[in-house]
Amino acid sequence: MQVILLERVAKLGQMGDVVDVKPGFARNFLLPQRKALTASKANIAGFEAQKAQLEANNLETRKEAEALAEKLNGQQFIVIRSASDSGALYGSVTTRDAADAATEAGFTVDRKQVVLSPIKELGIHSVQVILHPEVDATIELNVARSTEEAELQASGKSIQELAAEEEAAADFEIAELFDDIGSAAEDDDAAPAPAAGDDA
Repeated sequence: MQVILLERVAKLGQMGDVVDVKPGFARNFLLPQRKALTASKANIAGFEAQKAQLEANNLETRKEAEALAEKLNGQQFIVIRSASDSGALYGSVTTRDAADAATEAGFTVDRKQVVLSPIKELGIHSVQVILHPEVDATIELNVARSTEEAELQASGKSIQELAAEEEAAADFEIAELFDDIGSAAEDDDAAPAPAAGDDA
């Protein structure tokens, strides 16, 4: 099926290109999203008449998207979730969670603009946000069990490293406790026994 693109579509073409696509892709995505029109003579003639206006609109929305991308790029948002000790989430972090986190921080992001497969473990994850067909930004989601844990992750420590440090600290405390008990027992053994016959 031939369609004429009304905006740039990744891996397909630029605005104004007439391209062959599968009928299902056109019917279910391109046409309802107003990204393309069927490539009939009337639609091509209509597009040519509106081309200057469409290009001007595209340029304006691209400039807005670029300004937002400049502010959004590299931002880190904290998402608090329950997780096991190994760092596996109970559930997952989705595009909606990413969009909500960015929106709470004052950015206008729709979940349809977020590109990510569901996140299923704690840590810092890079996420792509498509703000315009020609503009995207990369944000980071800091998925943690608490804000304190998120701050530690942001400083560069992974949950596994934190767990290993906590375990090492606990092992050290236990070892010190046993050393204290052992040295106390040795002190008892080394204490001199009272000498017999000193009762005068």
